Amino acid sequence: MTADPLRIALAGLGTVGAGVVKLLDANAELIARRAGRRIEVVAVSARDRSRDRGVDLSRFDWVDDSGALAERDGVDVVVELIGGSDGPALTLARRAIAGGKALVTANKAMIAHHGAELAEAAEQAGAPLKFEAAVAGGIPVIKGLREGAAANGIAQVDGILNGTCNYILSEMEARGSDFAEVLAEAQRLGFAEADPSFDIDGVDAAHKLAILATVAFGTRPDFEGIETRGIREVVAGDIAEAAALGYRVRLIGLAAEDASGLYQRVTPCLVREGHPLARVTGATNAVVAEGDFVGRLLFEGRGAGEGPTASAVVADLIDIARGESGPAFGIPVSGLTAAKRADRGARRERAYLRFIVQDRAGVLAELTAAMRDGGVSIESMIQRGTGGGVDGLEGGVLVAMTTHEGPARAVAAALERLDGSASLVGRPMVMPILD
Repeated sequence: MTADPLRIALAGLGTVGAGVVKLLDANAELIARRAGRRIEVVAVSARDRSRDRGVDLSRFDWVDDSGALAERDGVDVVVELIGGSDGPALTLARRAIAGGKALVTANKAMIAHHGAELAEAAEQAGAPLKFEAAVAGGIPVIKGLREGAAANGIAQVDGILNGTCNYILSEMEARGSDFAEVLAEAQRLGFAEADPSFDIDGVDAAHKLAILATVAFGTRPDFEGIETRGIREVVAGDIAEAAALGYRVRLIGLAAEDASGLYQRVTPCLVREGHPLARVTGATNAVVAEGDFVGRLLFEGRGAGEGPTASAVVADLIDIARGESGPAFGIPVSGLTAAKRADRGARRERAYLRFIVQDRAGVLAELTAAMRDGGVSIESMIQRGTGGGVDGLEGGVLVAMTTHEGPARAVAAALERLDGSASLVGRPMVMPILD
């Protein structure tokens, strides 16, 4: 092996950054054989020099200003693991590409918001831009869609894109516990951040969906066009009712394209037990894509953590070492279309609706009248008394409905008729049904 090594500058030494160094050390010979040359870290940057990261960093040059890595001589690739859609991460990415250096990143927020800009700059500079680790950790879903399914038209891509939410919903399902209780435990165990908002409000999954949709459909990233609702309002009663109907509750990111445009959403859904996403439990991620010739593709595995994410970063480095590069999204930026946003209200689907209502006469009649006037056909309805209340709401009664297939705007119209009703305790919950 006589080729010069691929020289890496690494910005960000958190869990993933340290994992990249450990992986390059542990599998150095295997990686060199597969890459055709050695891959070596030559410089690093992070906020805290003194922190013990479980790996020897003294052999690398330390740079306090991460942005300076972009202009450093003797560096072929900058690996950005700082995080955040803007700030130091974006500054480093722009400077690295402008300097003709390859960029590898795990930063889904930055790619979702600035991916087209960075990809265009990379094309002009002749510098590879790779971000396999930005979506679903160690699962090679970007490579699978961009390269393995490149000859296929993709009709739909959907998946479980956030391990924290899937862990919480799986534990609620297994133990019958409420959301707040499981979230607190997930935080104690390190599955959820101290501030879990990006995860449980669906923002993290929406960033990933924006990237998947761009790769799958050849459209420009449109994060703002994603309808996003997280899992804060899912209660134990929803999990129980779903199970009784033969479903499981999962936070699903879905993107689909048809003649009306591109439809994107992240929302809790009822997923039928026979569906491949229903059996995905714990902090696992999974993505399903429907190709016109290849059929259904399922990608599943660990979607976060030191090992899986570091694995995806190093896989990108191996591609660069081999000289394998192309348009970041599989299509040159000039060929990415600005997709029309599909009419959400026209999408036809079945839905689960849950209300917590006052325990008094006439409430069911009020609910069914609103459904009738909105044009919703009710398939089934269940009312359950709660005794001590639902999630601490004393006297509340849970009413759950499923609908026949119909336009989403009919459900919205029915709920609008109930807006401000004194019969309701809290906001109704609507979850699409995936059969």
